[in-house]
Amino acid sequence: MSSKPAVKPQNPCFSSGPCAKRPGWSFDGLKSAVLGRSHRSAPGKAKLAEVIEKHRTILGIPADYKIAIVPASDTGAVEMAMWSMLGGRGVDMVGFEAFGLDWYKDVKDQLELTDARLIKADYGMLPDLSSVDTKTRDVVFTWNGTTSGVRVPDGNWIADDRQGITICDATSAVFAYDMPWEKLDVTTWSWQKVLGGEAAHGMIVLSPRAVVRLESFTPDRPLPKIFRMTNKGKLIDGMFKGETINTPSMLATEDCLDALNWVQSLGGLKSAMARTKANFEAVEAWVQKTPWAEFLAEVPATRSYTSICLKIVDPDFTAMDDEARQNFVKDMTKRLEKENAAFDCASYRDAPAGLRIWGGATVDTADMQALLPWLEWAYAETKAALGAQKAA
Repeated sequence: MSSKPAVKPQNPCFSSGPCAKRPGWSFDGLKSAVLGRSHRSAPGKAKLAEVIEKHRTILGIPADYKIAIVPASDTGAVEMAMWSMLGGRGVDMVGFEAFGLDWYKDVKDQLELTDARLIKADYGMLPDLSSVDTKTRDVVFTWNGTTSGVRVPDGNWIADDRQGITICDATSAVFAYDMPWEKLDVTTWSWQKVLGGEAAHGMIVLSPRAVVRLESFTPDRPLPKIFRMTNKGKLIDGMFKGETINTPSMLATEDCLDALNWVQSLGGLKSAMARTKANFEAVEAWVQKTPWAEFLAEVPATRSYTSICLKIVDPDFTAMDDEARQNFVKDMTKRLEKENAAFDCASYRDAPAGLRIWGGATVDTADMQALLPWLEWAYAETKAALGAQKAA
């Protein structure tokens, strides 16, 4: 039996969504929520508009871009964009993890677009982005693969003189990286990732080019009410001033404002980015000296700072079949949870068996550093138990 580490993370929440609440969070921060009132009342609309404008200020979103709060988290925002905007020209779908591949399935099977190309890579790799036609076709891609720990390193591969639009699922990227807004026509995310907010609410940002697409393109399919961003060929402007399509949770709205205020108290976006990078660097230093762990992302420049995915490279582990590897990881993570050292840090269900550790800004680097010896302990304990089982 290996000895347990002496120090535990103060906050053992390392889930990749919903993610850890900000340091010092408590229900006291929600006392100003507009409860029992219509979200269309003056106080309700003011809160929603404040969420929008704080996002614009902190993230440096251009003044001529439109921002709205939408239903169904990042998934709802991506689907809203695809159902409303795709079909007028060919589309390249970039898939290197579960959600990007899901967007391709929806485009092929639900929207039934015939001119949709999948630019694909296996888990741990990024496709050849030079093969994506960003000049003449629409493009749908994830910036940061939450399920693979792989990210695009920059936006240089996107054409400035593009004729189509780019739709970027940026749910585990926004607030962790400095997004090149000039390259992005539709950008989506949710409050539950780097902000550590509550789930079920999404954000969508539209460039002027995306607005032109919405107002000039009529899809040949019926659109559910929660997907409609235009009325009689014109943008529904109230959406982008806090008049949401459906009824939002004002409690979740207040929680989002609490997180945004916290980011501002740190010093803004660059400080949130620095906290995220420090968490990644702590894991990076540990991986370099840990023989059984490596990053799932093979190319250093593509490694996610937020959804940090690790693979186990011990020959005894890699020799197992897939079910045995999954069971090994489940045993590891159960040990961590039982000790209140780490919650929810197993890899995504469709990804290779391994570990997935959230490193976004709401995670204190001291907690990340405290976690790493516990990973070593859980790995040693699980391996020893498996060896004893085989010996018996």
